[in-house]
Amino acid sequence: MRYLAFSFAATLALVALTGGCGEGTTGATTGGDDVQTPLGATFAKVVVVDQSGAAEERKDVLVTFGQPFAVGDVPPGATVAARVDGVDIPLQVDMKATHADGSLRHAVLTARVPSLPGGGSVPVELYPIKTGLSGDPVAATDLLAAGFDTKVTVSLAGVTYEASARDLIEAAGGKTWLSGPLVTEWAVAAPLTSTSAGAHPHLTARFEVRALAGKPSAHVSVTVENDWAYEPNPQNLTYDVTVATDKETVHTQSALVHYRQARWRKALWWGEDPKVDVQHDVAYLLSTGAVPHLDPTLLPSEKTLADLDALYAGKAYQPMGIGLTNPYMPATGGRPDIAPLPQWAAVYLLSQDLRAKRATFGTADGGGSWSIHYRDKTTDLPVTLEDHPYMTLLGNPGDAINPETKESDAFPACGGDCTTAYTHDSAHQPSLAYVPYLLTGDRFYLEELQFWANFNMLQHNPYYREFGQGLFKPDQVRGQGWSLRTLGQAAYITPDADPLKKYFVDRVGYNLAWYSKTYLQDPQANQLGYLANGYAILEDGTTSPWMDDFFTWSVGHMVHLGFEDAIPLLAYKAKFSVGRMVAPGFCWIHASVYHLAVKDTVTNTFYTTFEDAYKATMVLEGKEALLDMPCGGPEMAAALSLKEGEMVGYSSSGQGYPSNFQPALAVAVESKIPGAKEAWDKFMARSVKPDYSAEPQFAVVPRQ
Repeated sequence: MRYLAFSFAATLALVALTGGCGEGTTGATTGGDDVQTPLGATFAKVVVVDQSGAAEERKDVLVTFGQPFAVGDVPPGATVAARVDGVDIPLQVDMKATHADGSLRHAVLTARVPSLPGGGSVPVELYPIKTGLSGDPVAATDLLAAGFDTKVTVSLAGVTYEASARDLIEAAGGKTWLSGPLVTEWAVAAPLTSTSAGAHPHLTARFEVRALAGKPSAHVSVTVENDWAYEPNPQNLTYDVTVATDKETVHTQSALVHYRQARWRKALWWGEDPKVDVQHDVAYLLSTGAVPHLDPTLLPSEKTLADLDALYAGKAYQPMGIGLTNPYMPATGGRPDIAPLPQWAAVYLLSQDLRAKRATFGTADGGGSWSIHYRDKTTDLPVTLEDHPYMTLLGNPGDAINPETKESDAFPACGGDCTTAYTHDSAHQPSLAYVPYLLTGDRFYLEELQFWANFNMLQHNPYYREFGQGLFKPDQVRGQGWSLRTLGQAAYITPDADPLKKYFVDRVGYNLAWYSKTYLQDPQANQLGYLANGYAILEDGTTSPWMDDFFTWSVGHMVHLGFEDAIPLLAYKAKFSVGRMVAPGFCWIHASVYHLAVKDTVTNTFYTTFEDAYKATMVLEGKEALLDMPCGGPEMAAALSLKEGEMVGYSSSGQGYPSNFQPALAVAVESKIPGAKEAWDKFMARSVKPDYSAEPQFAVVPRQ
């Protein structure tokens, strides 16, 4: 699978980021030259905000956050530095992922801010430099000498089980996720263990412990899992639990029902909580291609933020809670969580408001409560299709038997109660953990992203998904779209050193190769650019354009993430978006129709023109009279009970079908196929539009 190395940062954005001083470089667009930021030139700013409520100035504040980078901004062999008011400040850079050209893609940054006004903020400029901060890493001995410990204690069926972060760090040290002179973070894990009964076969405790240099504090993430893939007798487990440090009890809960293949976590501060927040540079985030290109001029309203905060407060996250996600994921109809990003994540991305952040991160924590987590005890990673190409949640028992080894990859049968309050699926699956990991570098969110991406592949019958290739072709069209999005994000952001990096990248390649063979290399494939596999075509010969639009945007998102094999597929898919707006004989008012006739059921052949598809659709809906009316005029508007120039499908709603259409049309413009710009201009000139300040999740616009 080849990556395309390019950046979407435009000259205007770079000039704005550098204060118009001319330090930025020339802009680049899809297919253009890479942006190359000169060493020493600011490419992004973050704002460190005091949340302590203190009136006085605070000194020597440490803050850690995740940061994506555009291609070329931090060249191979270079690193990142930071400054405040032109003066350099210490910055630890834990590099995680790189672009195809070797430049930095994603890192976890830790800055030491010399002073932070109480209730105020400090802008921090980021720029590339040849050599960065040096010094011995923060040592575990310093933390342990201060008496640090965090324990999980579980009482289950009269037996007490326990795990101690201190004991695990002392025994093995654990993997270091961050390591440097400002912070070191250790990741340790072990089964919950009883002195009388030994290790519990299903329950595992995981700790990520981040110690701060010169500070009597550490950030601790505590995760309890019930997710081994092949441990016999998997089941829900009910227990009493306590999470406590050597200083205080953090959380207690009685009769917690821990679902099978699920996990929960509590994040806490041992010692002093720095009480700081980081507001990212929204313009720069959008320029990197890492996130959907939401309209950068859009600012969520105060009412939206207040309403979101109140809604989340009513569903505040607790172990086995899910935050704002719909508990029945397959529920139909417009929902705030079905979009390129959920409504709350889009609001957070654009506003950087702490209220939206709480809702986004809390709901991402709740992603662990869904029963989609299958971890391999042998590797301690999500179980992979490479190791178990016949594992599946669908089909007959024989479908899971590997004919070469004669061994079954079937998961063990339930050993008790395996019911859950939540129903997951891929066709209505929100993006829960990607943005939180991107902007924090928190390992819990990375693993959540990996679990969801992997589940979307393993759930299918192995024969339909092509075994270890993990193809999405058997799914609904919308399921293919959202699964491709999540897989691409996992492949893009998983650290280079992670054993799963190549696994996800390869499966992106397998999927794109299948679509290429099926639609680009087959002369019998439909010429209008829609998907025809995965239950796409109904018995009456219609397809759902809005589902197809989800998939088209996902393909464009893959291009933004650097997968060059997606470029020809985007050009093919863009035809379906553009043609519905500008093709001769197709009235663009109906580009957002719920069902579009694409196949003649009498001759069993696909229509070859948009005009034929439009005429067949109007006949099928009993609206033949519209064919003789001027497109979008007053006569047609009256016949449809719409305003003149209003598109069908709830045009005023941020969740309506025209809104669903917008991201697909935006990436179609970026494909630069003929008519794309005309199609976008016509779409943007429509008379009825939604209030995207309340629901910005579909407010995607073309990159330059």
